Amino acid sequence: MGQIIAIDYGKARCGIAATDDMQIIASGLDTVETRFLIDFLKKYFSLNKVDAVVVGLPTDLKGNISEVETDILGFIENFKKEFPQVEVHRFDERFTSKMASFFISQSGKSKKQRQQKGLIDKVSATIILQNFLEQRTR
Repeated sequence: MGQIIAIDYGKARCGIAATDDMQIIASGLDTVETRFLIDFLKKYFSLNKVDAVVVGLPTDLKGNISEVETDILGFIENFKKEFPQVEVHRFDERFTSKMASFFISQSGKSKKQRQQKGLIDKVSATIILQNFLEQRTR
């Protein structure tokens, strides 16, 4: 069994989380500039067995898709060409950034650390992945 990776995709940077090889625990992995995402994944996939990728689906409270979705669809198309053997799943990412900010604030990190956008992106990816894992086992 291989890992599952989650991506909190953004125009500037992407938060990335990964499961353990048993696909039980989601952990924050890294934050990568979006322009380097495919290169990062190539390197990561060469060192780790990855079965699937979960990409956040950005929607608002009314269920409307965010404008970044166009970029995400382009990324997914490129991803499927580069890694045809890896499954791609989408998962609603509503509230993940707010939840990430809350969890970070409760963790005892300094104000400067809490304001780091990259940390929020990585924690958001972890929340997306954990929620995906929980829904999959129901």
